[in-house]
Amino acid sequence: MKVELTEVLWLDEQEPLSLAELAGLSGLSEAELRELVDCGAIVPVDPDAEPPGFRANCVVTARVACRLRADFELDAQGLALALTLLDRIHDLEARLRDLSAQLPRRP
Repeated sequence: MKVELTEVLWLDEQEPLSLAELAGLSGLSEAELRELVDCGAIVPVDPDAEPPGFRANCVVTARVACRLRADFELDAQGLALALTLLDRIHDLEARLRDLSAQLPRRP
């Protein structure tokens, strides 16, 4: 029997994360995260604020970026494109589920 360990992390959605905290939780360096912010793949709470703060959902995006970078050796531009496409796929899948739920059930 194989036991798989999973990491669970509870974040306060109301409390923004700093760049250093996001780097620590994601596996990306602060420089890599800055590049993703510059490309628009990760958006701070207030783009004009210094230092930037990030919502908790950015941890998921940054972890996906870290896995993509490791698996496919993508640079910041490639990561930004891949993250944009993945986000678009998730949106389209959600729309498809919503539309499928509106269809009458077949007996």
